Order: sequence, then C-alpha cells, then structure tokens
Amino acid sequence: MRITSLSLLLLTLAAATPARAELHITRDHGGYVEEYKAKYKRVRDKGERVIIDGICNSACTLVLGIVPMNKICVTPKASLGFHQAYYDKAFTFGIKVTSSEGTSDLMSYYPDTVKDWIRRNGGLTTEMKKIKNGTDLWKIIDPCPEEW
Repeated sequence: MRITSLSLLLLTLAAATPARAELHITRDHGGYVEEYKAKYKRVRDKGERVIIDGICNSACTLVLGIVPMNKICVTPKASLGFHQAYYDKAFTFGIKVTSSEGTSDLMSYYPDTVKDWIRRNGGLTTEMKKIKNGTDLWKIIDPCPEEW
C-alpha cells in the first residue's frame, strides 16, 4: 500500500483533531439502576455530552440527575419514560414487585423540573408515564443546538 503526501496530511490532521465525545441515546428501555449510575458518572466525569434522540425510559432517565443538564439535549425524536422502581423479576418468581426504597432513590437523583413534572402527572406508578417532544420536555431539557 502506498501512502501519498495527501493521505499522510489527512491522517495527521485527523489525529490532531480532538474527538467529540458524546453519548447518543436512541432506544434505551432501562435496566439495572446501579449500572446506569456508574455509566452516567463516567460520562459526567469525562465531560461528555448526551444527546437524547429517541427513547430513554426507566433507569435511562437517571442521566438527568447525574450528567449536568447543560451537557444534555434532546432532538425532536426524544421521549422520556418514568415509572416506579421494581425488584429484578429473577428474584421475585417473574412477578413485578415495586420497591419503595428504589423509587425514592430514583426520585432523589432527578432535578426539580423532573420531580415537578412527575408530581403534576400523578406521581410514579407501575405504569410508564412518558414525556414526548414538545414544551413539557423543553421545560426540562434544552433542544439540541445545530452544532451538536
């Protein structure tokens, strides 16, 4: 393989350009709370940006309480989903058993704007409560600027 001067110049420029670190959320239905806490703390500590560009449900929403809000934005495809925490069904014989302690823990992470929306919409229940793109979502998270 022959490396031309132009190729060498392009490789040098690419190596010298800082990477734009960002987490792009497109279809995240949640999972184990402790795993999400650790993940978002790493994102926060690295100073990464988060673009919510689709579904962010359940434990995924912890991003709102761990990563600084000025590092998070939403696209027109974004939606957030909130519900009560529940125990791993592997330990409850497949039955969904809610955890008041886990739910309190989730709520403790959310910024006031999220807590206010949850309260105005009847509090956390076993049913998923969603915020879709629009003014309710924009009161919580800024739309992504074009340069992101």
